Amino acid sequence: MTIDNLVAFFELHQIMWIVAALFIINLTITGIEIVLDLVTSKERRWKDTMANLVIFTAHQVIEKTAFASLGFIALLPFYYLTPLSIPMTGWTWLLALLAADFTYYWMHRLEHEHRILWASHSVHHSSNDYNLTVGFRLSLVEGFFEWAFLIPMILIGFSPFQAIVGLVLVAQYQHWVHTERVIKLGWLDEVFNTPSVHRVHHGSNRQYLDKNYGGILMIWDKLFGTFAREEEKVIYGLTRDINTNNPVKIIFIEFGNIWQDVKKCRTMGDRLRIIFGGLSWRPSYFSSKTGHKSGPKA
Repeated sequence: MTIDNLVAFFELHQIMWIVAALFIINLTITGIEIVLDLVTSKERRWKDTMANLVIFTAHQVIEKTAFASLGFIALLPFYYLTPLSIPMTGWTWLLALLAADFTYYWMHRLEHEHRILWASHSVHHSSNDYNLTVGFRLSLVEGFFEWAFLIPMILIGFSPFQAIVGLVLVAQYQHWVHTERVIKLGWLDEVFNTPSVHRVHHGSNRQYLDKNYGGILMIWDKLFGTFAREEEKVIYGLTRDINTNNPVKIIFIEFGNIWQDVKKCRTMGDRLRIIFGGLSWRPSYFSSKTGHKSGPKA
């Protein structure tokens, strides 16, 4: 399949109507929740909400630029190198969605386990509120590296178009789970990522840390021992609050924290481990330890 054919799919393939519909639905339910919170006087940090919407707007601008093509271009060499090819049919779209969900689980988990990745992903966890606008609170940096997690899907035969759209669908599914207005859903909470399941993931309570990484299905968390049910009241945010509603600081604050720690390191090995290692690791000669889930999670 030529590059032109692959590019054309992003404009002409019928599945893009589903992507567009989900985007509109997510915008609509977010607006409805905001109105409901206003009408019912539900407690909400409105400056936090505004910061989320500013970050979302910046995302939309970036997606309309050449940066949006980075992942697609980077995956093309792997697509042309692999001898395997999976045709696009209804069944293979289901397989692509399953593969993308599995990919998302490990991408998401690694973003919680390695500090340089957490520096980007912590943006999403840094709000002390939990509402649908938090689903828009995503780092502008993640798009520069998350494409790399799709390489295994390309190597087993999925096209860059199918792999990217599969991951986009997994991400768009998750928007609705960022709410307190949906209570527990019984057996659905055991199978799918639901508001109850994802509230746990956003909790800074010690029992909830590093749980429920799944995008759509909870089978991966149950297989790999990271599943937890919502029991005690969830405390949202990081274990050390960033105390800012400035969108620029929200996006880059943990990169600054890493840099400050790097400057204090005495060896290159320690510098590399600070950047790429676990979140809570510090050299023994550091005067104090920082916790886990803010710049590092606890």
